[in-house]
Amino acid sequence: MTKEEIILAHREHLFPSVFHYFQEPLVITRAKDQFVWDADGNEYLDFFGGIVTVSVGHCNEEVNRKIHAQTDRLQHVSTVFANEPQAALARDLAQITPGGALTKSFFTNSGTEANETAIVAARCYTGADEIIALRHSYHGRSSLAMTLSAHSNWRIGGAPQAGVVHAHTAYCYRCPFGLSYPDCGVRCARDVEELIRTTTSGRVAAFIGEPIQGVGGFITPPREYFGIVAEIVRRYGGIVISDEVQTGWGRTGGKWFGIEQYGVTPDIMTGAKGLGNGTPIGLTIARPEVADSVRGVTISTFGGNPVATTAAKAVLDFIKERNLVDNAGEVGAYLRNRLLELQEKHPIVGEVRGMGLLQAMELVEDRATKVPATQKTLRVIDAARENRILIGRGGLYGNVIRMSPPLNISKADVDECVTRLDGALSAVN
Repeated sequence: MTKEEIILAHREHLFPSVFHYFQEPLVITRAKDQFVWDADGNEYLDFFGGIVTVSVGHCNEEVNRKIHAQTDRLQHVSTVFANEPQAALARDLAQITPGGALTKSFFTNSGTEANETAIVAARCYTGADEIIALRHSYHGRSSLAMTLSAHSNWRIGGAPQAGVVHAHTAYCYRCPFGLSYPDCGVRCARDVEELIRTTTSGRVAAFIGEPIQGVGGFITPPREYFGIVAEIVRRYGGIVISDEVQTGWGRTGGKWFGIEQYGVTPDIMTGAKGLGNGTPIGLTIARPEVADSVRGVTISTFGGNPVATTAAKAVLDFIKERNLVDNAGEVGAYLRNRLLELQEKHPIVGEVRGMGLLQAMELVEDRATKVPATQKTLRVIDAARENRILIGRGGLYGNVIRMSPPLNISKADVDECVTRLDGALSAVN
């Protein structure tokens, strides 16, 4: 198909709600490592990685070689039969969870399904129903997952269901209490107790949160936040679910999982995206006692698929063998410093935040008023496309630039990205 035929078919035969960053969709035809090419042959430096998914580079040869071999050996059996790739991946995952405490896995196809499974497990284990989630969060696109999400742009079709309440997130740049960290005493975290006592029955099943909120604009809480929340939730009978769909697999630098940056060991973690490097896979991993509480019969037709689990194990092996968790920390710190340089140069950049290779810039009309620069952000995204870099956008107001390149990029890649991004910001200022 030609580019025009692809775009026409997209408009005529796909749901119009399918989201694009550009008025005219960017048609990608091939990719390799940190680069993608469009239908016109233009090369782009990819600093968004398919929404925090391309963890070890596009079309990674080592990962794909193992995928090809598995495809020829055993492609599908469903969860009613045991297979080696699924068992081997589950064993490896159990060895890298925080403190080795989470050791039993359930595989699905996406982060949405992983989060649904986590809620089921929490309700089975506690015998309670009510769930605490966070404002500005995103947990997927099913009806329950959209109920857990607190981001109006992504709650379509009147999704809300009963039994979910939303706590204040630690959005320090736009503190809901009008306070400043650290003098605030992390009031947003302590407010969770008031939330439980006023909007629930007083006995909760779980708290679910992203260590860094992805769609929310890489909102990054202070280090004390999750520890305070976890203590409160457990005191009221609930367990802690860490949604690691965007923060897992070394993305935040120095640790395998984002929640480890806060010194908290959750009871359940969910993952997807970067675990498969583009191969669809979802993961719910839990403490044994939590996993064992899920009684009855259940399956996932494609969960634990031999090809998908082979891909995921190959990704983990690649990350381990090349010390990419540490590389994400080192190169991520370098990226952060380069973005801070852009903040000094461009008044439109109100805040730089994130961890590791999960970095964001919130754009504002004026630093004093913090009025979101929504329209200018759209123009920056367009200008970045012209400068041949792919970056993401997020935040409740659509004014946050998001960057999540592959974990194996170099400082030279960062320099190239920042040079091009500097040009995009200059074109808009």
